[in-house]
Amino acid sequence: MSRTVVIAGGGPTGLMLAGELALAGVSAVVLEPRTERAEHSRGMAVHGRSLELLEQRGLADELREQGMFPWPRTPFAFLWLDMDSVGAEDYTYGMPQWRTERLLERHAVELGAEVRHGHTVVGFEQTADEVTVTVRSDDGEYELGAAYLVGCDGENSTVRELAGIGRLDHEVSTYYGVLGDVEVREGEQFDAGLHPAGVFGAIPIGPGTLRFMTIEFDARPDGADGPVTEAELSASIERVAGRAPRIERAQYLARFGGPSTVAERFRDGRVFLVGDAAHVSFVSGTQGLNAGLQDAVNLGWKLAAELKGHAPEGLLDTYHAERYPAAVQACAHARAQMALMHPLTKVAPLRKLFGELLRFEEVNRYLLRLPTAARHPEPAPGDHPLVGRRIGGVSLLTADGETSVAQTLRPGRGVLLRFAEEAATTVAGWRDRVDTLTAKAVAEIDASVVLLRPDGCVAYAGEDTDALDRALRTWFGEPGR
Repeated sequence: MSRTVVIAGGGPTGLMLAGELALAGVSAVVLEPRTERAEHSRGMAVHGRSLELLEQRGLADELREQGMFPWPRTPFAFLWLDMDSVGAEDYTYGMPQWRTERLLERHAVELGAEVRHGHTVVGFEQTADEVTVTVRSDDGEYELGAAYLVGCDGENSTVRELAGIGRLDHEVSTYYGVLGDVEVREGEQFDAGLHPAGVFGAIPIGPGTLRFMTIEFDARPDGADGPVTEAELSASIERVAGRAPRIERAQYLARFGGPSTVAERFRDGRVFLVGDAAHVSFVSGTQGLNAGLQDAVNLGWKLAAELKGHAPEGLLDTYHAERYPAAVQACAHARAQMALMHPLTKVAPLRKLFGELLRFEEVNRYLLRLPTAARHPEPAPGDHPLVGRRIGGVSLLTADGETSVAQTLRPGRGVLLRFAEEAATTVAGWRDRVDTLTAKAVAEIDASVVLLRPDGCVAYAGEDTDALDRALRTWFGEPGR
């Protein structure tokens, strides 16, 4: 039986998954249809929750060094949310997605993953033990055996279609968008904002360069299979804003949009869906990229545990159980925004009321955190308040010096944190899967023992030895000798 995981799609989600697998010592092959990495991308930012994941793997500082900056405000249905009500983890940071993508590819390759550019998945067959993937490249078609196939191949996922997995209400709440990084004449006038026909946005991205972006509701582009043109962008701006500014030159053009929807299931035997292949939401605050990275980190260590033979029964099923509800919630958040923008003449009174509600700090905080509020595992009654959360940003003082919770997760293993020497632990049988660290008590962690999964989520917090033992068996399998 093959012990390789084949990943269809080499965008940020697929590359993050490849890195997680390679970190755990699992063979990963990424099949990416593009032959070259572009220096333009539709995505222009990274979310604070995504940075938490990158921090756990030692990658966040490099993005910061490349000039990443926090956006001063975040929209909800083109109403602006007050960022003073949240912390850095809920901010959106300016950073072109192609830079994040290159960082993740280098990271994955350095760890041992293989990325094949110009290779596309065109078919697969699976048995109880293996998946045989049919791949097309310039040299023709070939077959690749794998233990698992993961579709990270975007909203029009070939893997999802081949697996026969439908999407929920996939014709509901559609929109069409076109964007361009363009040069315009100095002093050119344009009317950016929310209009009855849609949204027209203009964002400075460089000297003399703006990103124009339109959103038209209940619309689909003409000739969507062809290349995007300056004429298409100008026509869309004119339909939305009434007048299109004169474009001197377009550096980059792209389409986006479609339904906000979720796949019916994220697993079919040995085939998994991750990122946009599993769920697509209305463009807002980089939630699509963040959700994809969260999927990848959730699934990666579980696949590795299964292939290494120490996964508890049903561990792979927890991927759908945890990430599907999170996707449904994020999709509902996106659809609510669309409902508040179109048709504008009908929703104007509701928008006015929402604008008044945003004066309350609690409302701002709720809307900012709703699409990222999922906790894994979902805490049960009586669980410690930390269960299901990430605490990577907490600093720790150990006998060897200062560190942080995020740094303890760099190896991609489980971590048992002890905040008292006498704290009872039963981790001996899991030493091949779980590291132990003793640190001085900190105010942010009100527990003598905390068990972290490899994805950084708190699996247990408290002082109950029996409960800790159950958590270890639930997430890390039976103990070794």
